[in-house]
Amino acid sequence: MTTFNMAEHAHRRLNPLTGDWVLVSPHRNRRPWQGQTEALVEDNTASYDAGCYLCPGNARATGLRNPTYTEPFVFTNDFAAMTADTPLFQGGQDELFVVQSQRGTCRVICYSPDHSRTLAQLEVSQIRAIINTWILQYQQLSATHQWVQVFENKGSINGCSNPHPHGQIWASSAVPSLPARVDAAQRRYHQQHGRNLLLHYCDSERQRQERVVIENADWLVVVPYWAAWPFETLVLPKCHVARMESLNDRQQQHLAEVLKRLTTCYDNLFQCDFPYSMGWHGAPYLEGTTRYWQLHGHFYPPLLRSAQVRKHMVGYELLAEIQRDMTPELAAEQLRRHLGRHHKQAKLDVQYA
Repeated sequence: MTTFNMAEHAHRRLNPLTGDWVLVSPHRNRRPWQGQTEALVEDNTASYDAGCYLCPGNARATGLRNPTYTEPFVFTNDFAAMTADTPLFQGGQDELFVVQSQRGTCRVICYSPDHSRTLAQLEVSQIRAIINTWILQYQQLSATHQWVQVFENKGSINGCSNPHPHGQIWASSAVPSLPARVDAAQRRYHQQHGRNLLLHYCDSERQRQERVVIENADWLVVVPYWAAWPFETLVLPKCHVARMESLNDRQQQHLAEVLKRLTTCYDNLFQCDFPYSMGWHGAPYLEGTTRYWQLHGHFYPPLLRSAQVRKHMVGYELLAEIQRDMTPELAAEQLRRHLGRHHKQAKLDVQYA
């Protein structure tokens, strides 16, 4: 009888944060690809675009004009998904038709005045300024909201409507569905085991080293054991931190360095401006202890085999459970091989050597 091998045979892995299972089918990674390929998107090369709604000094779609900002710039989204003045309502015809109003606010954060610079191409000091801005936004919005979601959709393949380097911050009066599940899972684990789930996981991954991509004194980046997307990564503090506002100066600096290295690694993988959805989960702003919560960041890149082949969450994924071909261990190995200088800078170094 053949011995089971996770690198070769189909198996399921449990995501302890959500309770979802992921089907891993390593043998399918060898199948030929005759499906859809994406057009290669040319990188932004101009530092200013007169037609861009987010560049300094330009008018936005509503006619409001951006200041000539030189650092991260935050403004309320002109087409916000939630607003603070939504009338309060909760009800429904019966338990099958339930509705409740949702109050909140949505903000945009322009990372840099330079239209051409993504996170990977910013200096560490500039990324540190973005982290400081995130922290200020958390501090402001948490006073009146239960949840604050920092995120970025990068690349048109991910639905980003503007190529200027920017992210978003949505704050809501109630904790959304997914963070509520993550909150419950961490609380339950702490009650059952007397320890923090993600801190325990971080320590275990550091010992195993199979899925570690980056590690420094304060942070660990892994392709999680339960990763759904091919090159998904999880960014974890190595000590207990419930919310981003609790990070000290050294942790903030080391996070900026990690984000620079990780996003550069992504760009190097397929020699392209690598798309992803990125976001942070910290403890909700509810009463009670946060000992069971661990701050963590998610990167969900859609690319599968190259800059032109993406992972589609369809069919079995929509109707049964998430499925992936490449094992997380192999994905981590590939990412580790592409750490280092950004491929564009490396080419310039050769050109002017």
